[in-house]
Amino acid sequence: MRALKIYAALFAQMLKVRLAYRGDFLADLFATALGGLSSLFFVLLFFVPVDSLAGWKRDEVLLIAGLSSMSYGLFATVSWNLFEFGDRYIIEGRFDRVLLRPISTFAQILCDQFRIPVLAETVIGAGVVATAMHRLGIGFGALEWLFVAVTVACGALLYVFVFTILASVSFHFEDRVGVAPPVFNVIPFGRWPQEIFPWPIRTLLRWVIPFGFVAYYPSTALLGRGSLKGMAALSPLVTLAFGVLAALCWRLGVRKYESTGS
Repeated sequence: MRALKIYAALFAQMLKVRLAYRGDFLADLFATALGGLSSLFFVLLFFVPVDSLAGWKRDEVLLIAGLSSMSYGLFATVSWNLFEFGDRYIIEGRFDRVLLRPISTFAQILCDQFRIPVLAETVIGAGVVATAMHRLGIGFGALEWLFVAVTVACGALLYVFVFTILASVSFHFEDRVGVAPPVFNVIPFGRWPQEIFPWPIRTLLRWVIPFGFVAYYPSTALLGRGSLKGMAALSPLVTLAFGVLAALCWRLGVRKYESTGS
């Protein structure tokens, strides 16, 4: 509870700093919301000449995209330092400061910088999911929304764990860019029905970089696609497995860290 209070205080302080320059905050919020809406508009535009895509109707694809946006918004709020970890904390030696504090090093990295405007993507995604569920005739009962909440939480954590593993590589190979950018470009692939991709990409999104478990497989459970319900049930287990792997990689990296030597 003490650690949670510290993290909540860090978030509140960051929010105060951002709101001190409200014009800049609102401009960033508008730009983020516009980016999220443009990706969803592309889905709508894609379905203008066709009625379905690999057996998926427009509202079904929007359900996948909405779930993905909700998870991405939560992830992106705390993920910035994972992308800049090699440059900011390893090469510049800022990880020394992190080691001096008597709380989790990993939590400090996540809480050191919040991109609060990105939460707009989560809000937009929630609206898209609610609209798609209504148009598809999916019930709005407590069970359905609990399933959506668990799906979004697992998806956000899965993103965090994958990029934590990639950030941990910087402990062993000092590189300002790192290996995260190419994997980040794979995220949009998880927002579409995987039937449209060739089998190598489907295999990649299922077992190597499992972004298919963020929104695609859970959406099949909501839509009652029986042949893939088993895969949907694996989402929490896949998230847990990558969480364990991320913890091991991070702990090994911290032990390997030798500072900058300058």
